[in-house]
Amino acid sequence: MAEINHFEYGWITPALSYALSVLGSFLGLVCAGRIRVAATTGQRVWWGILAAWAIGGTAIWSMHFMAMLGFAVEGTRIRYDVPITVVSALIAVVAVGIGLAIVGTGRVSALRIGVGGVFTGAGVAAMHYTGMAAMRLGGSLGYDGVRVALSVAIAVVAATVALWLAVTVRRALAVAASALVMGVAVNGMHFTGMSALSVHLHEKQGEITGAGFSTLLVPIVLAVIFVVVGLVYALLAAPTEEDRAGAAYLDARRADPAGASVPDPQPAPDPVGLRARGTLARPGSTFPTRRVDPPR
Repeated sequence: MAEINHFEYGWITPALSYALSVLGSFLGLVCAGRIRVAATTGQRVWWGILAAWAIGGTAIWSMHFMAMLGFAVEGTRIRYDVPITVVSALIAVVAVGIGLAIVGTGRVSALRIGVGGVFTGAGVAAMHYTGMAAMRLGGSLGYDGVRVALSVAIAVVAATVALWLAVTVRRALAVAASALVMGVAVNGMHFTGMSALSVHLHEKQGEITGAGFSTLLVPIVLAVIFVVVGLVYALLAAPTEEDRAGAAYLDARRADPAGASVPDPQPAPDPVGLRARGTLARPGSTFPTRRVDPPR
């Protein structure tokens, strides 16, 4: 059995992987919070895509491969199969996207969050072990079943908590604290899964093909740029009070389709008769117009 080093460069790679997971989680939570206050279906889809890319692509996938930069096996080089690596990224993004779609539409309930958490957690675990399957080295991989099961359980719990936070947390300080917690959960799942790994070297070492560490840095750097740009965009597109009131009204209508017990949303003062673009109003209502008196 070969000797494995998970921290070849010291604590720099786990520290950076944690930072990536926190940044991606923060942007994902901000975008997820926009889903329920979006004015149109198109806006909800847009915010959902951004949230899925932030959490699945940055907080999970980029974090995984940043941590893998510090992974080394004595006696062999490590390379990565590019197509399988890409598939692992798609698994993470799609799993998070479906989980957000489950909890982000309709009435929020424990059942929805639970189902979304199980599906998303299974997707996160699948992403991790697909990413591990992309490794090319002069040996064969083995896994301890108990620790693998534990890593999957952590992934499901972490995904469930993440989805619950995505639909409940609104204040900036709470979002930041939630992102820190999600970062711990994502990294905990990763390193638990890595602790289950063992490597048995082949007697004859052949040529190892695939992408090296420098190639992996490109998508990771792009993920960081995406997070920064996405955060600026999300913060500039902060919902207004009318957006929040309209979202609360639509949530109440989903719970009571007849609308018998749902009061109309009260609009904010609008002296010139023009609403901010993207404001929610009761379905079927007309857009207010400004009155212009004729000249005398």
